[in-house]
Amino acid sequence: MVRETVIQGGAAGADSRRPIVRTSVVDGDDEARFNAELRPQSLVDVVGQREVVDRLRIMLNAAKKRGEPLGHLLFDGPPGLGKTTFATVIPKEMGVECQMTSGPVLTAPKDLMPYLTNAGYGSVLFIDEIHRLPPAVEEFIYPVMEDFRMDITLGEGLNARTINMKLKPFTVIGATTRSGLLTAPLRDRFVNREHLDFYTDDDLAEIVQRNAKKLRMHIDTDAAAEIAKRSRGTPRVSNNLLRWTRDFADSEADGRVTTDLARIALAKRDVDALGLDRRDRRYIETLINVFAGGPAGVQSLGHSLNIPPDTLEDEVEPFLLRLGFLQRTPRGRMLTASAFQHVGILPPTDDRPSQGNLF
Repeated sequence: MVRETVIQGGAAGADSRRPIVRTSVVDGDDEARFNAELRPQSLVDVVGQREVVDRLRIMLNAAKKRGEPLGHLLFDGPPGLGKTTFATVIPKEMGVECQMTSGPVLTAPKDLMPYLTNAGYGSVLFIDEIHRLPPAVEEFIYPVMEDFRMDITLGEGLNARTINMKLKPFTVIGATTRSGLLTAPLRDRFVNREHLDFYTDDDLAEIVQRNAKKLRMHIDTDAAAEIAKRSRGTPRVSNNLLRWTRDFADSEADGRVTTDLARIALAKRDVDALGLDRRDRRYIETLINVFAGGPAGVQSLGHSLNIPPDTLEDEVEPFLLRLGFLQRTPRGRMLTASAFQHVGILPPTDDRPSQGNLF
């Protein structure tokens, strides 16, 4: 099995209080604890993303046969699709250590130095939200990724000198939800790049059933499918809904999750049949009641909903766009006929006045 431990310390001059998460291979009593975790522990356990899994298996087999570290790898895609899961599975498949950090934490090159000096041969350094690396840290990591060399500048002005410290070859795995914010020099230094897309309802239903076993709960097949189709194609959402359904079943029933109980629990959570929550429906209702279905500017919508416009753009609108409920036009946001149909209202026509307060 594999165990993650937190160690302290690092290179001289670095912040010795910063924890370094390392993953190592162990045996014995920890197996039960890791089986209870919802994250897959190997590629065999990963559900969905089949093409990505197949390519990763080829990369890992080739690296193992050559006895070389895996090439630097970048995962991109929306939140909750498994980027961190893949990044933690890979070192377990390779039988190497893993250190984990994130872009916002690395504010200066000195913050990265403990991770580099502690990297063993073939180990993995996982940097989440790598697009948020400051420019100074990003430039510092260029020679690290290309030549496994760390350039340290001592002193200032005419007395400054540079020390080149050789590092053991290792693998950098980056994850980002905003790949467009990565600079071209950093993006090009990743030998391999994988994009994660949304999951199908069948894959999510299987994930729900597997995780229900890990949580030691009984769930009907149809109930798992009910949770899956309301999960927005995202495993993280399905896991959250599964935990809520378990709590509801333990509190209000005998602990067994049937289809009817799952529907009642999800309705209590304000999640409808398509996965829309209360905020999504408020957005649709406001666009109908106040703006007759649009067009409406996002600033006006934000003021009407008392929600910041950037929150609407980042958290609410993407799912409505995926469902085909919303259009972003030069004149503003407009609901489609599918959105009106979902809420059971006829869309306004040019020769008919808007329907006023419909909710």
